[in-house]
Amino acid sequence: MPELPEVQTVVATLETLIKDRKIVQVEILYPPIIGNDDTFESNVINQSFRSFSRKGKFLILGLDRGYLVVHLRMEGKFYVVKQDYLIDKHTHVIFHLDDGTLLLYHDVRKFGRINYIKRIEDHAGLNRLGHEVWDPLCDINYLKEKTANKRVAVKTMLLDQSIIAGIGNIYANEILFEARIHPELPSNQLSDEALQLILDKTKEILEAAIEAGGTSIRSYTSQLGVTGLFQQSLKVHGKENEPCLVCATPIVKKQVNGRGTYFCTVCQKVK
Repeated sequence: MPELPEVQTVVATLETLIKDRKIVQVEILYPPIIGNDDTFESNVINQSFRSFSRKGKFLILGLDRGYLVVHLRMEGKFYVVKQDYLIDKHTHVIFHLDDGTLLLYHDVRKFGRINYIKRIEDHAGLNRLGHEVWDPLCDINYLKEKTANKRVAVKTMLLDQSIIAGIGNIYANEILFEARIHPELPSNQLSDEALQLILDKTKEILEAAIEAGGTSIRSYTSQLGVTGLFQQSLKVHGKENEPCLVCATPIVKKQVNGRGTYFCTVCQKVK
């Protein structure tokens, strides 16, 4: 699943490839991707891509008037190709651009969504997001307030996009390992020291992953062959039964609230 660093890579790549390109035609091959919006095509035709940004895991593509807000979900990808490109069954939206290229939205599982909105505040999903970890408002006091009455596991809390936006399963596992926090520790039992460690390690890991171009897990790739190198730096995710890099204890995999969770039982003891 593309997470915040991967989405940032996609944003940067699309800006390089399609900035100021005009949409001259749209083919919607699977309408649920755009929410069955029968005004979508008329709203975006003859508009150009002007700005490229991200909030949490959402891509925000600014047009002359309004925005395309995209959530890639599990397997969503964009490709910029030539007109003679062979379109496969997993391509669901085709934007024909004024330079003769095609912007394809490809999604094996069809979980992703593309919405046109006139104003950012019109998008309910964006409005529900919490602060990103780099926001000055995302500090210990903010996390203490958000977790004071939460008995859910800290791993589950990290995946709650209404608290900290942008953390997905892969990075949550890595953050908790680096902070030496057991993933099942109830959120309301986190000390100030633990909360600060979570903030510090989240910044550190996400920044490293962004610099590396995002993590490529299983089928995720982005345009221009940018597949991410941070996967080579993962210390626990996907490492079941491999020795912990700190103490050599075999890494354990366990389901925490339905999510595959990798951790070291020695380095991440419940205190």
